Amino acid sequence: MSATEPSGPWQLELKQVVQEYPVKGAGWKRVLDSLDLRVPAGELVALVGPSGCGKSTLLRLLLGMELPRTGEVLVDGKHVVGPSRERGIVFQHYSLFPNLTVLDNVTYGLELEEFTLLGKWVRYPRYRRRRKTFRSEAMHALEKMRLAEHAHKYPFELSGGMRQRVAIAQAMIMRPRLLMMDEPFGALDYTTRYDLQLYLLDNFYQTRMTVLFITHDLEEAVFLADRILVLSPYYVTDSGAANGSRFLLDERVPFPHPRVLAIKKDPRFGALLEQICELGLDPSRRQLYRERGPGQSAGGDAS
Repeated sequence: MSATEPSGPWQLELKQVVQEYPVKGAGWKRVLDSLDLRVPAGELVALVGPSGCGKSTLLRLLLGMELPRTGEVLVDGKHVVGPSRERGIVFQHYSLFPNLTVLDNVTYGLELEEFTLLGKWVRYPRYRRRRKTFRSEAMHALEKMRLAEHAHKYPFELSGGMRQRVAIAQAMIMRPRLLMMDEPFGALDYTTRYDLQLYLLDNFYQTRMTVLFITHDLEEAVFLADRILVLSPYYVTDSGAANGSRFLLDERVPFPHPRVLAIKKDPRFGALLEQICELGLDPSRRQLYRERGPGQSAGGDAS
């Protein structure tokens, strides 16, 4: 089954994206095969798949850290050819500078974008004015994170959940058009994880920033997302075995926002979890992948 796509414009597009890497003495190893995807602005998309399926490879392509072997990666209609402030990232292990305070960590990207190290001193009066503005913005972000009272502490003085909230503020204050989150809550305890899930949803409702959320936790994916993508190599084609991962499921989550815990007791919640497992995560059940026409998601029947 595939999600019903709204009409454009598209914030993110993948057009027949293939990624391969050279293998010494053995040609090329294909990791991603013929990926097609369209994501409109303001959608929260969760990406799940078995370990080693290429989620991190796809993330690097979207960040511009790699170029595809063939195909096109576009954000806002422009080809991705390198990193950009329009594409933010939050990793699982808080990308914070240990020698900077919480406040300085959050303002770091804004300052770096406008001033070089030398430029801070060459244009010191302007730097002081802009720095005051940056710090005001950062304090506002930390207040929303319930971290304002910790602004002048260093990362080692914070709990894991607090550090992750700082990392999210650090990414969001840059106002990226597309925010990517790679297992951002994976190392946290259940209570902290749930708190940050609610915080992410609250910010999503306020900003309507486009979010690609990568997770191994299927319940987390269905609880948060508007739409679920399953990337997997567990399929067969009419011509034989799989050669690289493809999107085997692209499904709209059947619950309105705002989300509440009660949806986890809804039979549709459990049914979607089973569908994800069956079509993309169980190597013993490989669906037949049938090619579709242009602009349609591909899929098939479990076999």
